[in-house]
Amino acid sequence: MTRAALAGALSLLPLFTTVPAHAAPTTLPLEQAIASLPVAVESRDGYSRTAFKHWNSGANAADGCSTRNEVLLAEAVIRPVVLAGCKLEGGQWHSYYDNRDITSASGLDIDHMVPLAEAWDSGASQWTAKRREAYANDLGADASLVAVSAASNRSKADQDPTQWLPPHAAGATCQYITEWTATKKRWSLTADTTEQKVLTQLAAACPDATVTYEPAP
Repeated sequence: MTRAALAGALSLLPLFTTVPAHAAPTTLPLEQAIASLPVAVESRDGYSRTAFKHWNSGANAADGCSTRNEVLLAEAVIRPVVLAGCKLEGGQWHSYYDNRDITSASGLDIDHMVPLAEAWDSGASQWTAKRREAYANDLGADASLVAVSAASNRSKADQDPTQWLPPHAAGATCQYITEWTATKKRWSLTADTTEQKVLTQLAAACPDATVTYEPAP
């Protein structure tokens, strides 16, 4: 179930009244998914973080919850109390990057699995502003946005897997490269040759991993 669907089920964040048609999800072995990423030289020319509007009003503009808070609500291990203006009180989250339990929403960042700068390098520079906003606020796939400790997110910054991997290596690497690949496949983003090579090497330690993705509308 996607976060948008979960939000509706929780009756806090109803589903969209109109939903664009979606292609059927595709599942591939991790190594095959990595091999299928289109390879291209990356370019950061012209990049600005402001080219990706976030956080917007999320799945339901009327409830006062931004995309950030919708992800926090969806990923909570212990659900917080939702106060006026979608202020979150209490709750607990698990940051899988560094295997930490976080008990305050203020201690969490919402990480773009493929950072905005990396997305720009990999094809988003050619998108419309509207599509970049959709990417930056993607609630349609659980892999796209992830609640993690602020420390781990800021350590990652805009680096790809050739430069940064989750510090909880034994428990997080396979999930991380699977979600990275799923996000690139979902948004038809490219990989450079070094990135694809490193992903392939890492995937050898994840023999049973599969990538499931649905192309972004």
